[in-house]
Amino acid sequence: MSLRLYDTMTRQVRDFVPLVPGCVSIYLCGPTVQAPPHIGHIRSGLNFDVMQRWFRYRGYDVTFVRNVTDIDDKVIAKGREQSTEWWKIAYANERAFNEGYTALGCLPPSTEPRATGHVPEMIEMMRGLIERGHAYEADGNVYFAVTTFPEYLRLSNQELDNLRQPSGDNETGKRDPRDFAMWKAAKPGEPSWETPWGRGRPGWHLECSAMAHKYFGSAFDVHGGGLDLIFPHHENEIAQSRAFGDEFANFWVHNAWVTLAGEKMSKSLGNSVLVSEMVKRWRPIVLRYYLVGPHYRSMIEYSEESLREAETGFNRIEGFIERAVERCGPVDPAPEVPLAFAEAMDDDLGVPQALAVVHTAVRQGNSALGADDKESTAARLAEVRAMLGVLGLDPLDEQWAQDGGRGEELTGVVDSLVKLVLEQRQAARARKDFATADAIRDRLGAAGLAIEDTPSGPRWTINQ
Repeated sequence: MSLRLYDTMTRQVRDFVPLVPGCVSIYLCGPTVQAPPHIGHIRSGLNFDVMQRWFRYRGYDVTFVRNVTDIDDKVIAKGREQSTEWWKIAYANERAFNEGYTALGCLPPSTEPRATGHVPEMIEMMRGLIERGHAYEADGNVYFAVTTFPEYLRLSNQELDNLRQPSGDNETGKRDPRDFAMWKAAKPGEPSWETPWGRGRPGWHLECSAMAHKYFGSAFDVHGGGLDLIFPHHENEIAQSRAFGDEFANFWVHNAWVTLAGEKMSKSLGNSVLVSEMVKRWRPIVLRYYLVGPHYRSMIEYSEESLREAETGFNRIEGFIERAVERCGPVDPAPEVPLAFAEAMDDDLGVPQALAVVHTAVRQGNSALGADDKESTAARLAEVRAMLGVLGLDPLDEQWAQDGGRGEELTGVVDSLVKLVLEQRQAARARKDFATADAIRDRLGAAGLAIEDTPSGPRWTINQ
């Protein structure tokens, strides 16, 4: 089975054939850094992290570009609200995003370009579009004339006659209200750069067209982002780039939102759940499991209950790994994932089906542990680690060494105390005082600890 992806442009799952054999180029629209990230923002980064991990597993050389929008209306407005420089707002939140990506185990991109670092490329693109008759200058602004591009709105499947184009302040001089701004004339107190049409700053859409062209040339494999970017952002990117002469993206891949009370999680609605706060309350690896577990095109309705269910599910996997390592010692991940897992991932990154294969292997591994079948236990452990590694969820991987998931210092103290109690229980069993031994076990259970008698002695875990 070949690897297949859903393409928003064609509205179907298509066989993935890279433009350059053995190589994959991915451009992901990264954050607009006017505020710290919530888990809805980070979901996009996680979904495309899984994508690049799977491409790498399949043997591709992956170039992954994720941009940063560090200048736009929202960033400037936020600086004005907080009476501080716009660039301080942008840089602080850019760091917060990267800390969030790192905390949840995302591989770093090949490059992470900022909009402000690519103004020369934007000027070059605007000049070319004006020369070709697709753009025009008015009052220091530069607009794209949408009626000059017949394929406009093909991605979002809208009718041009019914189009309502979002517009910002001072977008004067438009020939057609449906035209969109690529460049905005300078306003007092705002950042600006010199251009042939006067001083100004980038419009939101132009930056991605210019950066994709710089790093990938005229064509690349996959353009990604959230569903909310289909219009106007991605639609306008296509118009700019194709009119400039680029073939642009071969696949358009969009992840769904994280919702709260049925609404898209967003900063403007005030219903966001900040990553910096979530990682204080939940283990980062559990948060990753929760966010990558559903299919990337499925909405996630956030709730504490659903997150607790995800935690329980991951703890089952992790519990098997811990017990298997105790029984078999360190076991490296298998060189290949099981066929059923690979088929699920090849089918439009079917992570839910892939995780079902993981849980099946865990159940088989637990049965092997119960039968004291060391060979089968080790084989299942190797498979589970290989599958989790592809998803960035292997708890034995060095990236989670600082997870602090079970609170290493506290665990050490609790472990010492529990061992003392278990020694008393063992002594009671040795003198056949089973009532006392059972009472000790029950008291530990009431305290939230599960006791399991194994061939190598009793072990304890947090009772889920």
